[in-house]
Amino acid sequence: MTTSQRSTLRGAAGAFALLLGVPIAAFPSAQASAAGFVHLSFGFRDAVADAGDDDRDQREEDLYDSGTDAIDESRWQEAVDKFDQVIKLHGKRADAALYWKAWALNKLGRRPDSLASIAELQRTAPQSRWANDAKALEIEIRQGSGRPVSPEAQSDCELKLLAINGLQQMDPERAVPMLEKMLHGHDCPKLRGQALFVLAQSGSPQAREMIARAARDGSDPDLQRKAVQDLGLFGGDWGRETLAQIYASSKDTELKKHILQGFMVSGDRDRILAAAREEKDAELRGEAIRQLGVMGAREEIWQLYQKETSLEVKKKVLQAMWISGDLEHVTQLAKNEKDHDLRIAAIHDLGLIGEKSGETLVSLYTSDKDPDVRRAVIQGLFLSGNAKAMVALARKESDPEMKKAIVRQLSLMDSKEATEYLLEILNK
Repeated sequence: MTTSQRSTLRGAAGAFALLLGVPIAAFPSAQASAAGFVHLSFGFRDAVADAGDDDRDQREEDLYDSGTDAIDESRWQEAVDKFDQVIKLHGKRADAALYWKAWALNKLGRRPDSLASIAELQRTAPQSRWANDAKALEIEIRQGSGRPVSPEAQSDCELKLLAINGLQQMDPERAVPMLEKMLHGHDCPKLRGQALFVLAQSGSPQAREMIARAARDGSDPDLQRKAVQDLGLFGGDWGRETLAQIYASSKDTELKKHILQGFMVSGDRDRILAAAREEKDAELRGEAIRQLGVMGAREEIWQLYQKETSLEVKKKVLQAMWISGDLEHVTQLAKNEKDHDLRIAAIHDLGLIGEKSGETLVSLYTSDKDPDVRRAVIQGLFLSGNAKAMVALARKESDPEMKKAIVRQLSLMDSKEATEYLLEILNK
């Protein structure tokens, strides 16, 4: 090796050592420098390759995050630019970037470019988790441009339903028979309810008749309940009348409960009140009363309570009172109800109404020595989250058993007052 060659190697080794942070003294001779340089160069090459991979991955993530941020903020063109850069890196985010690029292009009104991006995703990553989303987006784009996708050409049930939904807007006469086929077919059982929902959006006589048939047909109870719900939600006067006819002719208690719920969502207070007053089945009468509570029919519920003779149904009327937020009448019963069980239930329900019942509950605790009443008050205060009142009662309570009952409930509460009182007990 010539002096010139040794000098060149030493210089290269020194430069390389500086890059790696290795002291130049580590290369004491030209020969060692040469060998060390050759040996280290392979490691350096691998390190550079790994660093390059890491840098590329990080850049891909940064660009992808910037693109999704742009999507969230409706900066569509910026999103397209960022996802384009991700796609060019050919990394693990390329398929997702193709999908979101198509999404942003569609938002920009560039439908042909959006479809081209979807086609590229389907060509390069047909097994991608984004492939089905891309198909759904394609259907949306084509329908938006006035070119409905044929539902028969779709193999995926959800995509088929999307296609039918789009067709429903443009060609309902063609869509309704397809929806009926989906309702009674065996290919897409999980989507029958959604198909029914699409039907419910149609005002066509065919669609109405199909929903009514589904509501009467007990062969598929889940579909039947969904049809009843849709009649209540979307049926209007016709839907309420249909539900009333089914209720009158059916002997299925569970179905009748769902119909009462359908009356509630449709706002049909009169029919629910009629069932609450006239229904011979105590279970159905109780369900009707509960639905009145959901509707906030306080005066009607109070009248029902005064006329009701069944203890079990009266308890359900009480539940309807607190559901409706009727503090006045529940307080009245908690103070004056002659039936012991109903009074205890009323005190319990006072707690469910909330903290505004706290003063009444504390008054009942201090004025009534009945242990059952006091325990019901403690439970009511616990249910309303009123730890402050419970701590005050515990401090004054001289009965060891009642004090234990209060502390037991306080130990279950996530409250500053409860925690401080428990620590006070421990520190005594």
